[in-house]
Amino acid sequence: MPLAAGTPRKRTKAKKKGESGRREDPGRQEEEQRAKHLQLLSQKGEVEKYLEDLVFGTEDDLVGRLVGGLDVDELNDVDHVNSSGSEGERETEDSAPPVKKPAWVDEEDEAEELIDMTHRFRKDFMKSDAEKKLPREKLQRRLQEQFQRAMGGTPSWAERKKKKAESEEEDDEDDFLRKTGNLLSASDSLPKGILQMKNCLNANHERPSEARLTTVQFHPSAQVVMTAGLDQSLSLFQVDGNLNPKIQSIHLERFPVYKARFTADGEHVIATGIRNKMFYVYDMMGGDILPVSKIPGLEERFIKKFEISPDGLFLLLLGTSGYLHLLSMKTKEYIASMKINGKAIGAVFSPDSSKIYTNSDEGDVYIWDVKSRQCLNRFTDEGCLHGTCIALSKNGQYLACGSSSGVVNVYSHDICLRESCPKPVKAIMNLVTAASSLAFNSTTEILAVASNAADDAVKLVHIPSFHVFSNFPVFRRKTIYLAQCMDFSPRSGFFSIATNKGKALLYRLKHYSDF
Repeated sequence: MPLAAGTPRKRTKAKKKGESGRREDPGRQEEEQRAKHLQLLSQKGEVEKYLEDLVFGTEDDLVGRLVGGLDVDELNDVDHVNSSGSEGERETEDSAPPVKKPAWVDEEDEAEELIDMTHRFRKDFMKSDAEKKLPREKLQRRLQEQFQRAMGGTPSWAERKKKKAESEEEDDEDDFLRKTGNLLSASDSLPKGILQMKNCLNANHERPSEARLTTVQFHPSAQVVMTAGLDQSLSLFQVDGNLNPKIQSIHLERFPVYKARFTADGEHVIATGIRNKMFYVYDMMGGDILPVSKIPGLEERFIKKFEISPDGLFLLLLGTSGYLHLLSMKTKEYIASMKINGKAIGAVFSPDSSKIYTNSDEGDVYIWDVKSRQCLNRFTDEGCLHGTCIALSKNGQYLACGSSSGVVNVYSHDICLRESCPKPVKAIMNLVTAASSLAFNSTTEILAVASNAADDAVKLVHIPSFHVFSNFPVFRRKTIYLAQCMDFSPRSGFFSIATNKGKALLYRLKHYSDF
């Protein structure tokens, strides 16, 4: 019994050992299966082999079709040529991506789709009645053209950027920390093209004027704006860009305000009327309103236009018959008079208060010395028949002269002092009606030009490129009704326009971080 039982145990053990050996060698098992498969194929009948060749072709024909219809001999030639090539060429061919062809082509996609242009949302894009239907691609191009006209070109975020080389990407990574600093602070110079700005609540929202506003001006040191107009009132507002709360409003009985200005120290306000010989001085610290009616040595029927020197020492009154009257700001006493040919239209002091620039209705510009009251130079504004306004940049670099034709000539200050017929640096021709007001910002990067003869006739000009910012005023959105006066805040953070509707429009210039 033990012997009989032991014999099958040995056979079972050997069998398991063989099975484990086969498991340990999977390659040998695959070879055996392949050999059995070939043996079965060789045993197929002649009829079955004939049918396979008829349907699939012979083995040589199948290989030829797989490589593009080549015969076996040609395939061998190709292999020979490829094998003689360099290894670098083979690597390049292997790395080249395969060219993919579409699985199918939809005929409806290839058909040109026509868009109905008579729809009310697309009527404005029709250039003629014949364009009642346009292809989709042509309509897309027309939409892009209108967008670029409205934006003054293609914005940087809309441009398609090309892929950079790896070396350029590495350079960008090296400069990453330096370039990201621009995200935290505004650049030093104002870029041209698009002016980043925000529409704010009207500066006089809490007390809009019932009549035309004639004045808007920012306080020289406080975050305050003043408005005045034909409603016989003078108002002060705190500027925060959100609520702009009213600080104070003063009513001047039977005195429609023609012009009002802060003094250089910001403690007083000078206000003149439409047809009055007197003018008012408002003491902001004490709250007193002082009328000034009689000035010995001054014979003028009306006092309307005036200018205050930046140093706060002089008050210049523009009289009739070309007279300019210089007064002491402190005592309001008459000092001297200067006279030009024709009628004095506008005047402005130089930043150091040493000179006075004034233009006449005859198109001439006069430069006066304040101390000696002598005319330093006189020149003709190029192409001007009637002068309308004048402005000098805060750094004294540029002099702007407006005319009745709407042309604003910008001159270099140094040339104006030397030549009798200077050539303007730039002739701004964006206004089609008479220029009525000009204003430079504090950094001499923006020149605002306006006309009170047409709505939305306000342009902001970039300096020194002298290109008009294309996004102001907003295209097809009428908001500026007959601009009467303009002013920039002391550090150009805000810009305001006094309109014929009694509103002081307020805009936030995002390039400038301070008020």
